[in-house]
Amino acid sequence: MSDVDKRNRLSEEPFTYRITKKGTVVIYYKGKQIKFLKDREALRLIERINEVENNITELQLLLAKITGNFKRGNEKLGKNK
Repeated sequence: MSDVDKRNRLSEEPFTYRITKKGTVVIYYKGKQIKFLKDREALRLIERINEVENNITELQLLLAKITGNFKRGNEKLGKNK
């Protein structure tokens, strides 16, 4: 078992990405947009994606590292009161 993904969350493939015509990269987590990359940062990410494209776990780990620590557990669920 890897020390990086102890709870096996990345095997569920929560992260997806889309590369636009302009060369920007949009990263989604469970269907919600969480990160938008452009210019040099997007080019570097596209190169890394091409390197690990065949390994789903590596791709998910790469996208998770790029997004950083965006979930802290105190997010509102959007329930109507």
